[in-house]
Amino acid sequence: MNSKNYIDQLKRLHRRLRGSMTEYDLSGYWQMVHKIRKKHLVIKSHSDQKIKKEFQSIKNSISEINDLDITLIDIYALTIEAIKRTLKLSPFDVQLIGAIAMHRGKISQMNTGEGKTLTAIFPAVINALNREGVHILTFNDYLARRDAEWMGPAYNFLGLSVGFVQEGMSIEMRKKAYAADITYLSAKEAGFDYLRDSLCYDKNNIVHRPFNFVIIDEADSILIDEARIPLVIAGTEDELMTNLHQYSRIVREFKKGIHYEFDEYARNIHLTDKGLSNAEKELKCKNLYAQKNLEKLTGLNCAMHAEFLLHKDVDYIVKNGKIELVDEYTGRVADKRRWPDGLQAALEAKENLDVQSRGKILNSITLQHFVKLYPKFCGMTATAEIAEEEFKRFYNLDIVVIPPNKASIRIDYPNRIFFNKEIKYTHLMDEISMVHESGRPILVGTASVDESEKIAMMLRNKGIDCSVLNAKQDIYEAKIIAEAGKIGAVTISTNMAGRGTDIRLGGSDESEKVKVLNMGGLYVIGTNLHESKRIDQQLRGRSGRQGDPGSTQFFISLEDDLLIKYKLDELIPESIKNSLVKGEIDHLVVRKEVNRIQRICEGQNLEIKKTLTKYSDLIERQRQILYKKRMNILYDLSAYNFIKQEIPEKYDELKTKITEDELNNSCRHIYLFHFDSFWSEYLSDIADIRESIHLKRVGGEEPFFEFQKMAIQIFDERWIRLEISILNTIKKINIKNGLVDLDDLGIRAPSATWTYLVNDNPFEKNLGMQLIGDTGMQVAAGIFGSLLALELFFRKKKKQ
Repeated sequence: MNSKNYIDQLKRLHRRLRGSMTEYDLSGYWQMVHKIRKKHLVIKSHSDQKIKKEFQSIKNSISEINDLDITLIDIYALTIEAIKRTLKLSPFDVQLIGAIAMHRGKISQMNTGEGKTLTAIFPAVINALNREGVHILTFNDYLARRDAEWMGPAYNFLGLSVGFVQEGMSIEMRKKAYAADITYLSAKEAGFDYLRDSLCYDKNNIVHRPFNFVIIDEADSILIDEARIPLVIAGTEDELMTNLHQYSRIVREFKKGIHYEFDEYARNIHLTDKGLSNAEKELKCKNLYAQKNLEKLTGLNCAMHAEFLLHKDVDYIVKNGKIELVDEYTGRVADKRRWPDGLQAALEAKENLDVQSRGKILNSITLQHFVKLYPKFCGMTATAEIAEEEFKRFYNLDIVVIPPNKASIRIDYPNRIFFNKEIKYTHLMDEISMVHESGRPILVGTASVDESEKIAMMLRNKGIDCSVLNAKQDIYEAKIIAEAGKIGAVTISTNMAGRGTDIRLGGSDESEKVKVLNMGGLYVIGTNLHESKRIDQQLRGRSGRQGDPGSTQFFISLEDDLLIKYKLDELIPESIKNSLVKGEIDHLVVRKEVNRIQRICEGQNLEIKKTLTKYSDLIERQRQILYKKRMNILYDLSAYNFIKQEIPEKYDELKTKITEDELNNSCRHIYLFHFDSFWSEYLSDIADIRESIHLKRVGGEEPFFEFQKMAIQIFDERWIRLEISILNTIKKINIKNGLVDLDDLGIRAPSATWTYLVNDNPFEKNLGMQLIGDTGMQVAAGIFGSLLALELFFRKKKKQ
């Protein structure tokens, strides 16, 4: 046993002693694989027709057997042969283990390049037998279409239908895709369709079937990195956005330490007395803290966060006259994503763009809650083990760690640590230049769009041609990645998480692969550590696939943003700091503290997620109550019964003037309209409470208990008003030409709706820290409105 395997064994033993349920002993799975292979030997000589007939026979018997597990051996053996005959591929034993684990509702951890896309066919096939549909959630639309078309022939051979959903598809196309036995689509598109269904006024426009089974590709990206980001559906709302450019102009003149104070670690920012005085003079108000000036205070705060906390080409880019957010985990443009409304508008003003109306939020759900709507779900990823506690706590998912088909021989070199960024980049350029001369392909993973372009410019100045893959050139991703492994290639990329595309050694020229192998394979360089070790591991996983050689190394400096933000400087003893050379640093204590920074980040982020999930779980339960009631009304053939019971005299009047169908449809429309208004207004109320609830801690109260109490009270009070509103509307019904005049009643659905994701990462963390009591009473990024006013009020009172 080599030293690396020995260390891994010790780590696993330690996790087991701490209660880990992650599976490493695969002996039971190997027994199943042996039985599947034995069955396959019997059927592999069968004709196509005989295989299809045997599969159909099992499918027809499922309603009587009512137990998918007892069919697994036969179904997986038949699926192996279907794959071999249609895709010309032979699944490995380890892929079968991954497929068994997923059918059992677990996360299969399989190294990058081990064929997870093919592995997913098996659990998809067996869970499609009950004819209730299987969804395979991918990271984006491109992968959904690619995988459906690529794997489709194997499903079709067995008589199963395959569909995929893409943004922009019509309702009819979506319904057809969801009606298929297996449907590939992105996680966010599935969630958005659910939100659209929740606002339908016509049952014929519902696209989803009842949920059955879902397989989640890139499970850690979707279930952890993306899980807390709300999916939102909004409707038109006339709203005048005023003074935003004025706020932006005011804060642009502010100087740090003079007009505002800023803490990079906590990402807190607030006005000084001089800054406050300047702002009041510019805004022509005597007291910015006064209740009547709350809108101005909020607008100014948003402008400060846009100006000083969010950076162009790092957090967002400007493209085609619009703000486009950059996902911190993938480096891509985050499709259809916005900052919280006040900040989105402030950013548009900062960049001198037209300010867009925010609209009215009609419904919202996080991916974390959406996925849990499926009775059975599972996933696959290369980096699950590190996030074991999160998978277990939030989804009750166990992990099965599956060895690679061929042992990895990739070399992961220790981090190279430098005194400052300038020295780091000098050594980075030297390293790339030296390796490039040999012809060995290099992939450089950077932290931001800005850094990727900076490194590319430095390389080109040295005469080294390179390809840049970042949020500004996402459309060329597949082509760039395909050639990243060719001889002499240097590829600069923002974070590689979820890309889902293989880097082929030798590029598109297969004959060049042997030459690249002899050079040592792909060399991956990381220029920064991420807050999560998983993301670093995903970058490393780009090299050394399927037993190929490869190596990885991270170049970091004591000036990197992560290390400054979490105050590495304070963790290193003064005696050691004074002895450090102003070049490359190789000191045990420094290495230890750098690694500790990541553990601190991961621990803090987990605690924040636990806390925020507690708050959102109550709202999700309320949403499900409302959703079920709404669906009952949508499908109710006697929606007018409520009038009949509550105001019989109005019912008697109406039934003599209009048909039963017209009365039923009108009542249904009225009910649904008021239900939707109720929920939209409730979400707005909850957002205000959620932003300021941590202030209850100042008075010695428990924020979560108070939040629950207030949320339940508001929900109940609004529910009573909901019923009254419905009855009052019905009493006002007028009949015109034998029809109910809904417009006259003010019953109008939004003239347009759109979907987007709220990117609240920089705010959610601070809110979470406030809720767990970590940041005191300072103003955190993204905490707007009443919270800001109260905080400033308290500060001012202290000075008096």
